[in-house]
Amino acid sequence: MATTRSAHTVWEGNLLEGNGVVTFDSSGIGQQPVSWPSRAEQANGKTSPEELIAAAHSSCFSMALSHGLAGAGTPPTKIVTSADVSFQPGEGITGIHLTVEGTVPGIDNDAFVAAAEDAKKNCPVSAALTGTTITLSAKLA
Repeated sequence: MATTRSAHTVWEGNLLEGNGVVTFDSSGIGQQPVSWPSRAEQANGKTSPEELIAAAHSSCFSMALSHGLAGAGTPPTKIVTSADVSFQPGEGITGIHLTVEGTVPGIDNDAFVAAAEDAKKNCPVSAALTGTTITLSAKLA
């Protein structure tokens, strides 16, 4: 069964001086302010498209890795993933680096790294971001 998730943004003003609010419609988790300075300089309590991509990528990758490990007969106890999305004004998103640490009984580090590489390649968010260089650091806890 296909699903659709929705969010919307209301933006006021020009790019450099304006600001907006992104609303998470599907989940109802609320609203977050967004502005150009929060994207290109310091966050200062506001989010950015890159932070939202990082959240999507870290959660999708964790799900894909957990699924792959369980399918191989070594379900994880815990997966901790961070995603760092780099943005360069005038250039755009220049890369994404995933860092994952897992607690997985019955697996060695090489097998964990291989499973993480497979998850990086096959998670739906990674697939959606194929125009971006995605790197990975993976290790067992």
